[in-house]
Order: sequence, then C-alpha cells, then structure tokens
Amino acid sequence: MSLKIRLARGGAKKRPFYRIVVADSRSPRDGRFIERIGSYNPMLPKDHADRIVIVEERVKHWLSVGAQPSERVAHFLFKRNLGPKPAIPEQTKKNQPKAKAQERLKAAAEAAKAADPAADAPAAS
Repeated sequence: MSLKIRLARGGAKKRPFYRIVVADSRSPRDGRFIERIGSYNPMLPKDHADRIVIVEERVKHWLSVGAQPSERVAHFLFKRNLGPKPAIPEQTKKNQPKAKAQERLKAAAEAAKAADPAADAPAAS
C-alpha cells in the first residue's frame, strides 16, 4: 500500500477549505483517508496563523513510515522545515512553436543575416 500525504477538498462552492490527510494513493481525493494531520485555508491572508495548520509529530511519523507528500504538501512541509525543497518540474514544450514554424523562423533569420552582411561585421573606426 503506497501512502500519500495530500489535500482533501471541503468547503462550499468558491470557498475552498482543505484537510491535509494521509491516504492510500488509490483512494479518491475527497474519499477515504487514514488520518487527518492538518488543514489549509487558502481564503485567509498569507500571514494568518490558521492558514496552514500541521501536526508536526504526525507528519514526521508518516514520513518515516514512507508516505510521499504531494507537490503542494511538500511545499508546506518545506516552509515548516519538515522536508526537503520540492523539485521544480521541467516545463513542457507545448508553448513552443511546432517544427515547421521553427524551420520557417530559422530560415527567415538566415535570410535576414544574408541580406544585411554589414550588420554582423565589426564597425571600423
């Protein structure tokens, strides 16, 4: 059984409230969990004491047992010095132009360079 420390959403529509729970990775997000170990209220200001509440001794226990925190929970734990800094995931390439568009851009840049040979030559004084 692989354990996850993750957020379970509660609260009304457009008024989120999250519980930080330890759950089996196969159970649904808001479904069955093993233990509730904290809460997160994103509606509160960032400097409010009750925005993120974590029971540190239980987090240490579950991490020692082998539970893996989700990306957001790992960030919370890092802020409380309970875990390492989460790795920043590599960005996807979906925002890049496709292959043919990149070829056209490269060809246009080469054509511009060939048309203006004085631009890449050093200026003589």
